[in-house]
Amino acid sequence: MTRMPVPPFSHADAVLKVRIAENAWNGQDPKAVSLAYTPDTRWRNRSTFLTGRAAVVAFLTRKWEAERDYRLIKEIWSHGDDRIAVRFCYEYHDAAGQWFRAHGNENWAFDAQGYMAERHASINDVPIAPADRLFHWPQGPRPEDHPSLSHLGL
Repeated sequence: MTRMPVPPFSHADAVLKVRIAENAWNGQDPKAVSLAYTPDTRWRNRSTFLTGRAAVVAFLTRKWEAERDYRLIKEIWSHGDDRIAVRFCYEYHDAAGQWFRAHGNENWAFDAQGYMAERHASINDVPIAPADRLFHWPQGPRPEDHPSLSHLGL
């Protein structure tokens, strides 16, 4: 089975792959998100290292329990035949109600069927006031007319 688009990526393919990933993460369904990765996917997320889809599901379940009202925007940075680099921001609040904007970069490597085999993420959280939030859509995919990171000046 393939997960379109597949390598080698054109620029349009890479942009589409980024938006598909963003939409999936905004859906906050760990099992559904994990299906975009190879069964033996390898991740580094901040200082956490994971291997395999089951570890991804467990990680994302914990993440979205702690990071409430999560909203994400990803933007392509660069791509090669089977690799994509993105930058992203997401907003969330913790159990105490403190809002954060997380800024990060990811490097992705894909297998020939279009599944992500590696994900390396570096992320920094910045506390923000509720009035400084920029991502206000309902849970699920970002609306097509919502500004990108570049248009928001982030």
